[in-house]
Amino acid sequence: MPVTHHDLEAREYQIFAPYAQFSGNTRGRVHVELPPTWRTEFQRDRDRVIHSRAFRRLECKTQVFLNGSGDHLRTRLTHTMEVAAISRNIARALRLNEDLSETIALAHDLGHSPVGHKGESMLDRLMKDHGGFEHNRQSLRVVEVLEWKYPKFEGLNLSWEVREGLAKHEAQFDTTPNGTSFIHHQSSLEAQIANLADEVTYYSHDLDDGLDSGLLDEKRLLKEVKVWAKAAGTVRKEFGVLPEESRRYYIIRQIIEQQVQDVVTTTESRILASGVGSAEEVRAQRKPLVQYSSNRRLENIELRKYLYKNLYYHPVVAEPNNRAIRMLAEVFNTYLQHPNELGDTAQRRIKTDGLHRATCDYVASMTDRYLIQEHHRLFGLNMGL
Repeated sequence: MPVTHHDLEAREYQIFAPYAQFSGNTRGRVHVELPPTWRTEFQRDRDRVIHSRAFRRLECKTQVFLNGSGDHLRTRLTHTMEVAAISRNIARALRLNEDLSETIALAHDLGHSPVGHKGESMLDRLMKDHGGFEHNRQSLRVVEVLEWKYPKFEGLNLSWEVREGLAKHEAQFDTTPNGTSFIHHQSSLEAQIANLADEVTYYSHDLDDGLDSGLLDEKRLLKEVKVWAKAAGTVRKEFGVLPEESRRYYIIRQIIEQQVQDVVTTTESRILASGVGSAEEVRAQRKPLVQYSSNRRLENIELRKYLYKNLYYHPVVAEPNNRAIRMLAEVFNTYLQHPNELGDTAQRRIKTDGLHRATCDYVASMTDRYLIQEHHRLFGLNMGL
């Protein structure tokens, strides 16, 4: 007999901790649908995210280096996949709902603009008098409104728990789809994991990409960054002298392992100390329960400062990104002056959402590559990218 969603839900009660978010306890969807046959509700959500157009576009969006800068450098898609994998690992270790953490992780950057965080900042400036722009809010907008592939509703109609994880505690999530209100200070542990896994991931892969590009130097890292020095010492003690490629790989791997171990150990202690016994009691906590230890947090602050100084602001990274965000602003303003240049769907949304928001949605959805192509189409110029 095939495994049904009832079997999968029953299995969760056998394995998960009592404070996990169980699939069978979902608050549901805005538009009622029959339950999936061989999947849980969160597994259905995961599949809907993966099959969305917004997810596929992440392949050609900047993580740190402008997309196309190198074959081995991360894109927004590979970053997302790494976040999802680490989210699953942490959730599994804590006996939480892996499917929910993974789904939130897979969806967390669906609304990200082209050209990384600089693109996000530029869109926020362009929209300052029209509601601003923030990629977490835009990810929620993508799954609720902009992805439109089902005949009876707009958006992906994801479960409340996934949208909660994307909303970052927005007030609208104080009420469930059926109108029931509740006290809500935090999101689920699964959502908290996806949020922290994002940080774990970019620390490790930004180091990796920085070294691969030649912008970061191992000798300086050993002297100036405790996280690197600690992991390098562990690798040297276990394996001795290694070739450069495998040495770097194992150091990065060790950094991830140490970060995950710290999060799991610290979070388990905080959960036990809090005395929570259900997902609702987790949401009523004043502070997140999924956290680093204080020592690890300080070490990560040191690492983050180092990356900003030596990688994110490096001219090799910053200058192409700065040229690209100027292109983004020029394309955006051209659409405002000539709305007929927008895509058909964006033009239709002007009536309901206004010209600025429809333009913002359209530009935010662009890949780096399409932004450059569109700028060339509109201006006939080559910006040297």
